Amino acid sequence: MTRYDYVGRFAPSPTGPLHAGSLATALGSRLDALAHRGRWLLRIEDLDPPREQPGAAAHILDTLQALGFRSDGEIVFQSQRHTGYQAAFERLQQAGHLYGCACTRREIADSLTRRGLPRERHGELIYPGTCREGLAAGRAPRAWRVRVDHRPIVWRDRGCPGDRVDDLAASVGDFVLRRADGLWAYQLAVVVDDAAQGVTDVVRGDDLLEATPRQVHLQALLGLPRPRWLHLPVITDSKGEKLSKQNGAPAIDASRGLVVLEAALVHLGLPRTGAASIETFWARATAAWAAALRD
Repeated sequence: MTRYDYVGRFAPSPTGPLHAGSLATALGSRLDALAHRGRWLLRIEDLDPPREQPGAAAHILDTLQALGFRSDGEIVFQSQRHTGYQAAFERLQQAGHLYGCACTRREIADSLTRRGLPRERHGELIYPGTCREGLAAGRAPRAWRVRVDHRPIVWRDRGCPGDRVDDLAASVGDFVLRRADGLWAYQLAVVVDDAAQGVTDVVRGDDLLEATPRQVHLQALLGLPRPRWLHLPVITDSKGEKLSKQNGAPAIDASRGLVVLEAALVHLGLPRTGAASIETFWARATAAWAAALRD
């Protein structure tokens, strides 16, 4: 691959400081870009102000810089990208792919129970299509959903042999693109931004596996290119739960740069580099990642 054949990215949400789980994902994404002689970009996914922590975006960027991460382009903030999301939303709306939904979470859960349908998958309620054919009299839309059907979504993960096949109608139902609070949903924003930044390869945690077929669906509806995907194992705590900002994962201590980088590398399945400097770490870790790609 040439430098322009590969564009990767790391896109953290500023809901807390950078922690070990996020660092492992950031490391995998940048090593993959370096091993392919490609570009690596940073994007701050600050679309959810109620969940954001003041100063978190700056902490994340400062920590990454201290650990030797360098973006090969302008850092994009999703909070400044509303025009692009609105344009994509309107295209989908004009094509008849969207509809307004008046349902609350409680109403969705009650409807599933009454119909004897599965209530949720991976902690998410499966939408039963209550508002698909129009709103009941006196109801106003709270959120906007995109239509899905039972046609299989077929895609590949670079880390797994063969195709993955998903049925969105069975696994999630029509999903939200604009939330009841007026905020854009992650699925729409990430698809629009990956296309705008020319992202060819998405390397991220496997906690986002369920998001991928939804993004494939939106990319098809919008006529956007489909990137390649590689999902990495997430770091879990002593209870087997994903390490996250929500469950109090401690912030990365950038003063222990080599220690935390080596730990992240081991989590990704590669041996410690034994480097004496961060510069040497990056050179050795990139060579190890490239060698693993050839195996």
